[in-house]
Amino acid sequence: MEHASIRYIVHDVDAAIGFYVGDLGFSTVMHPAPGFAILDRGALRLLLSAPGSRGPDGSPGGGGHAMADGTMPSPGGWNRISLEVENLEALVRRLVARGVPLRMDVVVGVGGSQALVEDPSGNLVELFEPLR
Repeated sequence: MEHASIRYIVHDVDAAIGFYVGDLGFSTVMHPAPGFAILDRGALRLLLSAPGSRGPDGSPGGGGHAMADGTMPSPGGWNRISLEVENLEALVRRLVARGVPLRMDVVVGVGGSQALVEDPSGNLVELFEPLR
């Protein structure tokens, strides 16, 4: 299967794995070091990198590596992945009960309903339930 990959910078890779696998139906492909993991959900491959993370041999590199000017990557912003879900209202209630931050409550648009939640590092995830 071909994958479309997206990289998210996260503060805590283990917390992010718990959120994406436990709450949003991803599976872990690999987690070879504390600062890196690859998750799958259908054709979407999510690459998780912690700022300043190092490889298993201690070498710097990867998506969490500092830029040439020393700037470290950081999570957050408004870019996001959009995940199609069933029963958006119930999922949002469950996530809110677990303390997951909502950046935007459920809204209904022309194509369906959506809500914006934040992963444990503040990265945005759009949950979308299309009109049926």
